[in-house]
Amino acid sequence: MTSTNALPSQTHAEGVTVVGEAVRRVAPETAEFLVEITAAASTAAQALHDCHGKTAQVAQAIGPLGVQQTDIHSISLNVCSLYAPVMPALQGYGAIPQIGQGGYMPYGGGPALQPDVQLGSYHARNTLRIQVREAARAGEIVDAAARAGATIAGAFSFRVSDEAAARRAALEAAGKDARAKAETLAAAAGRQLGDPVAITEGIVASNGVYAAFRSTMPFAFGAGAPQVVGELEYYARVSASFRFQ
Repeated sequence: MTSTNALPSQTHAEGVTVVGEAVRRVAPETAEFLVEITAAASTAAQALHDCHGKTAQVAQAIGPLGVQQTDIHSISLNVCSLYAPVMPALQGYGAIPQIGQGGYMPYGGGPALQPDVQLGSYHARNTLRIQVREAARAGEIVDAAARAGATIAGAFSFRVSDEAAARRAALEAAGKDARAKAETLAAAAGRQLGDPVAITEGIVASNGVYAAFRSTMPFAFGAGAPQVVGELEYYARVSASFRFQ
């Protein structure tokens, strides 16, 4: 008696899988940056008072440049205390300490080895996020804030008013690029392109990420169009599979 195990037949749909890419470049409309304002005083209340005073000076300096009060947001405010060791007063300052018999310090010199600790000062720090309504004026606003006593923390961040629309435009263009590539490959094989089987979003990135990819892997991403200084890049990459008719 013999038995046979029937294996299920496997069918592979004929088709093509491609990768579509697209880059959309738009001019920035707004910008934002971070600044820090610090103040030091002998008491916490005075340190906070001085820090708030410097913050008001910065707001007053950048106000004429189009920055409104609602464009300035405090994202961190803290106060820390610094302690400083204080050595007891030494008799005969600058004199060489006396050594007792046998090479030992005289009795009673032990407590001087333990320094006293007393409060030194309080430091207040206010971190502000400043939004710039006109991206072209970001540089002069930063200069004005620095002259008023602020310290710039980090780099500028440029944005568009509708970033979601820019991302959708890049993603849609990447899908069309995938369709065009699939049609070209199908025609080269003497076939007609059918319906899509699957489309997978790979990457949707912005703010220079595409430029970084292109610089590290130029053969994979291609040279691309030259970037204009001041433009934002939105890069999309999708994988799509199509059947043959």
